[in-house]
Amino acid sequence: MTKAEILAQLAAQQITVDEAAKQLAELETPQRGSLYCKVSPKGAMSLYGLQRMPVTLYIEQWERLLGYGNEIQAFLKEHDSELKRKQR
Repeated sequence: MTKAEILAQLAAQQITVDEAAKQLAELETPQRGSLYCKVSPKGAMSLYGLQRMPVTLYIEQWERLLGYGNEIQAFLKEHDSELKRKQR
């Protein structure tokens, strides 16, 4: 359900304010295992959900890393037999 649908149900008095607040809070909470981003207190971007601690880099670092993405993918493909995968 989307935020707009929840608010429409609230406006039509199909749900209470408490129910709407609960549903909106669930939408705001990232699902476990999903990736999401936040701006850190120092103005960097933190990526959550990849590992235990967030990966935090400044915008220049993210741009440099993303620009190197093709090389990373090629390296992973080339060294696939040497690399270990984490079992979940």
